[in-house]
Parts: sequence; C-alpha cells; structure tokens
Amino acid sequence: MPRTTDRLHVGLMLALSFSTGIVDAVGYLGLDRVFTGNMTGNVVILAMGLTGSGNLPVVGPLIALAGFVLGAMIAGRALRGVPTGWGGRDTSLLTAVAVLLVVAVVPTVIAGSSPYPAEIALPVTALLGTAMGMQAGTARHIAVTDVTTVVITSTLAALAFDSWLGRRTGQQWGRRLSAVTLLALGALVGAVLLLRFFWLGLGLAALILVVVAVLGHLGHRRTRIAPDQ
Repeated sequence: MPRTTDRLHVGLMLALSFSTGIVDAVGYLGLDRVFTGNMTGNVVILAMGLTGSGNLPVVGPLIALAGFVLGAMIAGRALRGVPTGWGGRDTSLLTAVAVLLVVAVVPTVIAGSSPYPAEIALPVTALLGTAMGMQAGTARHIAVTDVTTVVITSTLAALAFDSWLGRRTGQQWGRRLSAVTLLALGALVGAVLLLRFFWLGLGLAALILVVVAVLGHLGHRRTRIAPDQ
C-alpha cells in the first residue's frame, strides 16, 4: 500500500505541475506579463520593470509576490504540527486553491475580454498568486521529491547534473523529466485556451485541483484503513 500511495502522490503532484503551467500562461499572457506561480520570473520582471526597461510592469509582480508569500504562509499555518505527507488538511488546502481559481474567474467574466483594467487585473493577480502560494506550501508538506509543482529550475538542474553526461549517478529521471514536460505542456494548453476565453484555462486548472484533492483524499483514507484490515 505505501508504494502504491507514493506512486499516487507522484502522479497527483505532476498533475499540479501541469495546472501550474496553465495558470502561469494565463497570468502572463492575460494579466500584463505577470507570473503567478513562477516567482523567479516575477522577481526578474520586477527588477527590470523598476529600471523602466521594456515597459515592464511593477505593481502586478509585486502583488503576485505578496499573494504568493501570503498563500504559502497560510498553508504553513494550517499544516503546523501536522506530520509530513498527505492528510485531511492538505485536501482542504488544495480544495481552497481550486475555489480561489474559480473566484478569480468571476471578475474577468464580468469584464469581458482582456486586456483588463487595473481594478480587474490586480485583484485577479492577487487571488492567483495566493492560490499558487498555498499550492506550493501544500506540495512542500506532501513532500514528493523533485516535484514542487510551481518551479522546474532546480529539477532541470538536477536532471542534467545527475545525467549520464553529468555526474552519472542514479536518479529518478522519469519523474524529473515529467515535471518539466508537464509544466511546459500546461503553459501550452493555457496559451491555447486563452485564445478563446480567459476563464477556460483557470476553469481547467480548478477542475484539475478538485480531481487531485479528491484522489489524494481517497488515497489517504485507504492508507488509514489498511492497517486495521
């Protein structure tokens, strides 16, 4: 059962990597070049924006950063003292992330098509940043090695470093490569859906979150029941 549960958690975290790609693509292309999951990109955009180069945004990245930090803090607070691994609070947090994504859709549907005015774009950015911070914090608690769900820089570095042409040591290359690939595919899907409607990408990401939360919760319940059988 533990091995089956581990495989389930890997699959679920990879699914969240895919949904993060969708959210980041929607945010960057639909909300004035702001990342809501990739904070490294946001910091770089913010730094360049402060110089006035390329007419890059400043307020949006700041709000996304603040939201992300707040979301991660909320997850940390909710999971304080809870043993590492999937639990009921992880399910609740991921469900809350899905709710935030749906809430973020509402003002964009009311406003119509992008580009959105600041009074619409900035609150949506804050909601998405908070959602991604909560997701990142929850994924950190579930603790699936090499799958953070929101960044791939360290995963890509590890994949190359431990490869046959690098240090040539054993590694979980399939998991690492899948994380990189799925985030990229998610961004591709998000960009394609954005050509139709802004809400489509966020709606799909929210649906993925709900499925992940349900499957993770069911897996958690099976592991609790199994020892008593």
